[in-house]
Amino acid sequence: MKLILVALVSGILFGFGLTLSQMTNPVKVINFLDIAGNWDPSLIFVMAGALAVTTLCFNKILKRPTPLFDKAFYMSSKSVIDFPLLMGSAIFGIGWGISGYCPGPSVAGLGLGSKESVVMLISLFLGFFAHRLVKR
Repeated sequence: MKLILVALVSGILFGFGLTLSQMTNPVKVINFLDIAGNWDPSLIFVMAGALAVTTLCFNKILKRPTPLFDKAFYMSSKSVIDFPLLMGSAIFGIGWGISGYCPGPSVAGLGLGSKESVVMLISLFLGFFAHRLVKR
């Protein structure tokens, strides 16, 4: 129960941060990505803040034997940059650029009643299913 409560509070805090920083506003995100047009550099501060926290804390956290509220860390065992990774990254980036949403802000956008978030998440899950079909 404690793990679920911690996950819920973390998710709410994350969603609040995304909303406060306007990462849930697709127009703001698209303008950030449009460096040759109507560029809005304000989201650089959001990214810089996230990068600073990660840089300062990531290695320290991984030195712990376990996370505070779980039995183990869940890290990818993949260590090579291969074609599927590059293709997945490209598809993700194209989808982000077209929609103005990445998965976290699209889930937070559901709480704001965003129809675009619904379309984005449906598309995301269709991509998951398509991947499974191709991998079979």
